[in-house]
Amino acid sequence: MENIIVEKMTIKHYNLIKDILENEFDDFWNPKILKEELENINSRYIIAKKNDEIVGFAGIKYNYENVEIMNIVTKRNQRRKGIARILLKKLIECSKEFNINKISLEVNENNLPAINLYKKMGFEVVGLRKMYYNGKSNAILMDYYL
Repeated sequence: MENIIVEKMTIKHYNLIKDILENEFDDFWNPKILKEELENINSRYIIAKKNDEIVGFAGIKYNYENVEIMNIVTKRNQRRKGIARILLKKLIECSKEFNINKISLEVNENNLPAINLYKKMGFEVVGLRKMYYNGKSNAILMDYYL
């Protein structure tokens, strides 16, 4: 992937993207929740920049037993360019600092590109949450063992 820089997400970065989150970074909670996550001492967020433009971001939360990937979001016009893979690799690297055995995530069963990426990166399907997303779609639970 050409010219992608990954760095820690700050409130400054949040302020740059908060107004475009819902239009350009869909499948995401909302700006208020992202800000709360950034302020949480157990959360770590990173951004991917290309030519000084934020093209993706991702985050994890540490809960003393494991790390959970909260999200990996890529700007709509930058998808299928390897940005999510770069962010996922960095999240795995960041997770190692917590001295835990596994990283967990949940993904919408309809998000086949994400499921395929997670499987390629070594995540295993470990369960299912029925009707988790808006009471319609199941969540696939996946773990990565360190």
